[in-house]
Parts: sequence; C-alpha cells; structure tokens
Amino acid sequence: MSLIRIAIRTKQIKMRQFLFVVALVVFVAACSTQKSAVNVTKNDVEEGAADSTEYDVETFDQKFESWYQFNNKPSTYRSQDYYERWNREYVIAWNAKCARAGKDWHFEPVVGYNPSEDYGFEMNHKLFYYFMYVENVLKIKIIPNGPTIYDP
Repeated sequence: MSLIRIAIRTKQIKMRQFLFVVALVVFVAACSTQKSAVNVTKNDVEEGAADSTEYDVETFDQKFESWYQFNNKPSTYRSQDYYERWNREYVIAWNAKCARAGKDWHFEPVVGYNPSEDYGFEMNHKLFYYFMYVENVLKIKIIPNGPTIYDP
C-alpha cells in the first residue's frame, strides 16, 4: 500500500514539475514577443514610367481598423497640415514614452515618422486617428490637452 502511495506521490510531483516548466515556457514566450502597435511603412510603387512612393500605417490592433472605418470623418474635415502638426507632437510624446517605458505605458515600438517627409493626406489622417483611438478608446493619454475627433 505504501508503494502505491509513493508511486502516486511521485506522479503528482512530476506532473507539478511538468506544469511548472510548461507555464515557464509560455511566460517566457509571451514576454519575448514584441508588442507592436503602429508602424509607418514605405512602399515603392512603379506607375508607368514614373516612380512614386506610397506610405501606409500598419496597426497591430485589430479593433482599430473597424473603429477607424466607423469614426472616419470626410477627407475635408481637417487639412493635411493640421494632421502633420498634431502627428509631430504625438510622435515626439509617443517615442519619449517608449524610451522610458514603465508600468503605465503598454507599447514598445517607436513610431518612425520624419516630419520633413511628405507622407500625404491619407497616411497622416490615419496616423492621427490611431493616436485618437489610443487616447479616446483605450484611455491611454499620450499628450495633455490634445485634440479630440469629437470636436467640430
């Protein structure tokens, strides 16, 4: 009878060790994956004889795309200059928060946005709306007293 108890106890210990190792592996894998949020990409597109460059905002938050489609205002709502000015402010604040990331900041990657580059209206508009999504939907403040998409 005591041999059976020892065998059962040994199996329980091995099972606990196995579960601990599995939990440790899952934890390490979860911590090591990059938590990307937004990425500005450059796509070289050849149109006939002339080359042009297209830019796009890649977000890794699936809910943003549907939120963006639902809340997207007409293209004439604000000027490209308006979006560029606010994007400059947001990118500076975002990248500064990434540099000193703490428990109140949930995003790792810096936003590669060059203020001297002409990204075009659509890309600036979408990037601005991503910042609005983070502040208004996720309730994560990036800059104090920033704009809101709900103001006329």
